[in-house]
Amino acid sequence: MSEGLINMAYIGATVLFILALSGLSNQETARRGNLYGMLGMGIALFATIFGVVQDNYVIMLLGLIIGGGIGWVLAKRVDMTQMPELVAILHSLVGLAAVLVGYATFADHEIGFSGVEKTIHDVEVYLGVLIGALTFSGSVVAFLKLSAKISGKPLLLPARHWLNLALLVLAVYFGMTFIEQSANGDGTLPLIMMTVVALVFGVHMVMAIGGADMPVVVSMLNSYSGWAAAATGFMLSNDLLIVVGALVGSSGAILSYIMCRAMNRKFLSVIAGGFGGGVTSTESGDASEQGEAVSVEADEVAQMLSDSKEVMIIPGYGMAVAQAQHSVYELTKRLKDKGVNVRFGIHPVAGRMPGHMNVLLAEAKVPYDIVFEMDEINDDFPSIDVSIIIGANDIVNPAALDEPNSPIAGMPVLEPWKGKTTIVLKRSMATGYAGVENPLFFKENTRMLFGDAKATVDAVVSSLA
Repeated sequence: MSEGLINMAYIGATVLFILALSGLSNQETARRGNLYGMLGMGIALFATIFGVVQDNYVIMLLGLIIGGGIGWVLAKRVDMTQMPELVAILHSLVGLAAVLVGYATFADHEIGFSGVEKTIHDVEVYLGVLIGALTFSGSVVAFLKLSAKISGKPLLLPARHWLNLALLVLAVYFGMTFIEQSANGDGTLPLIMMTVVALVFGVHMVMAIGGADMPVVVSMLNSYSGWAAAATGFMLSNDLLIVVGALVGSSGAILSYIMCRAMNRKFLSVIAGGFGGGVTSTESGDASEQGEAVSVEADEVAQMLSDSKEVMIIPGYGMAVAQAQHSVYELTKRLKDKGVNVRFGIHPVAGRMPGHMNVLLAEAKVPYDIVFEMDEINDDFPSIDVSIIIGANDIVNPAALDEPNSPIAGMPVLEPWKGKTTIVLKRSMATGYAGVENPLFFKENTRMLFGDAKATVDAVVSSLA
């Protein structure tokens, strides 16, 4: 394949990747966006395999078969509720690939750079390994947190900010040493030392982030993986990899900004240590001082829903854990058949990754036109007869608005308590992922329906029949 055809294929793939990002920005076009992305990646692979690769075809084909096979098995086996941790672990593989490519490129003495070109190439290698190692270790910790293999609470070490600063200074120092020693023929030791520093920094950075900030973590690591891919492109002199990495990196950074804005958080404050650990009550006092939660049964909820004209459903991570999205859709259909107007209110950071609830509702075939973002729906709550909160906690916590000393103070939340009645589906009175008590549970117009979300929704559906 000629160089001109390769460039044309790469340009076409780039256009398709841009269209994919555009499509993924909206629920109704997300499927089309996925198709554009797959087509673009197919073209990029085809052009690279038959136009760029010159040798070692057997090793390359083995890699494609093994990697493709693992990806196929994961796609078939992983439940939708496990998507956040899957995304996190896939980000780690991008980071690991950048590290391996960086070391391989550094060890390739046939490249033959000298002078300024040698310095520029060494900087590319160093940055690629630095970003890749940080992405790898941070993503592994995020995976462990999201899969509940380790605690989701933030690990707030004494003088943690000084530790971060020290790691940054060490990374810069080893970078200068690496470039200096590499110019003289060997920079292996400082490169290894920097890799260790980056790995430690990635672990510490994500360990210090609390559960409620995990959607920001996922989007942040998505951005890092993109920049790691771009750095790999520079090391390999591959224009497409540079462009695609920049697209992923910039879009991930924008998404991180959107997530932080949705939580009234500053990005630097998130990565320096998020909220979500050790706080079990608000300033207003403990649960006994706030009042008594009133529980109801499924048949009572069914009666309230039948008597309603406007119903709002607010899903959270509890719906994902219980895999209740299909039952929720069945409830929606039953209510619509009774003439009830049902809508969904989605908080930007509901779940464990951006768009988590939208993905689950789309899987259950919930119509896109009844799913609304928080900013679109919050003003409508005074006219809502019944709000049903399914496994959500922090995103409907009035303490964010009423308690200036609360760890989640200032975070925009959905406001179902402004409606006539709020039904909360939870397994228990335990706090949410942020570890903050929720005064909503004790309000006069709130009723608690305890149990597994899928079982309780199914019971309500049966009572509606």
